[in-house]
Amino acid sequence: MSNRLTRTASVAALTLSAALVLSACSSSAPADSSTDEGSTNETASTVVITDNHGEIEVPVNPETVVALDNTIFDTLDEWDVELAAVPKDVMGSVWPGYTDDPEVANVGNHREPNLEVIVAEQPDLIIGGYRFGDYYDQIKAQNPQAAVIEIAPREGEDEFDELKRQTEILGQIFAHEDEAAALNDGLDAAIAGAKDAYNGTDTVMAVNTSAGQIGYLAPVVGRGLGPVFPALGWQPALEVEGATDDHQGDDINVEAIADSNPDWIVALDRDAAFAPEEREAGSAPADELIKDSEALQNVTAVQQDRIVILDPNFYLTEGIHAYTGLFTQLEEAFSAA
Repeated sequence: MSNRLTRTASVAALTLSAALVLSACSSSAPADSSTDEGSTNETASTVVITDNHGEIEVPVNPETVVALDNTIFDTLDEWDVELAAVPKDVMGSVWPGYTDDPEVANVGNHREPNLEVIVAEQPDLIIGGYRFGDYYDQIKAQNPQAAVIEIAPREGEDEFDELKRQTEILGQIFAHEDEAAALNDGLDAAIAGAKDAYNGTDTVMAVNTSAGQIGYLAPVVGRGLGPVFPALGWQPALEVEGATDDHQGDDINVEAIADSNPDWIVALDRDAAFAPEEREAGSAPADELIKDSEALQNVTAVQQDRIVILDPNFYLTEGIHAYTGLFTQLEEAFSAA
């Protein structure tokens, strides 16, 4: 009997000792918990960004994303950002990871988009704008659960500052801020290199080729190449009053281009981004159109083979990767001349 009591007392003592140990552990737990809680708080679930319409709170690493702006696809693709829906009809074959994936829904094109596709995906974030800018209000009304933003370069602002702003915002949203900074630094370096390679006096003509025609792209406002003039300090071979940013280029006859006798011709081949069966009738490679043009035979740029043709997909991309590549291409061309 006394042995049993002794054993019982020993068990009770052990139980009390274990309870005291657990109590001590539990009293120190709040410090660890506060540390964990602090770490969680440091990884914010939302971020406030300023898009083209003002400040808006958006989720960080949102679960379901729809993107409509072609200028961001290179960046999202590089960062392996999954997308629920995209406008496949205006993406060519540049981003097969999105366009060839049957799980990624197709919004179509900006002329007749299927906006119901976006609604069906119930996205947390929709990145609209650019070609789809006219549908902002409609998309926002149809998707009240989503943060709807537009971060494409804004009209009247410096194109390359705008691309860096866009990239910085994407870095904040998708937790790739270091990578975004590296992309912005790369663009700055490419601009500086191209600027150093230009002698400051050669005249430059920017053109757009489509459906067998050569169009004029005006300095500053011309589609794609206009912003390059002020960035690199190019001397325009021709300046036309009332020039526009029309995607076909301004309707200036090729004789006027020839009369300006540019030292360089830089060409955006609009048709090159599309499959042959999708190109307009009469289309031909930009290099062929320029060199075979009877009116341009005696132009310095043609005579000295100072013709730069942009990457075939530039018309579809036009983002920070595309321009970084363009400035690198220009540096190489001007340095070799």
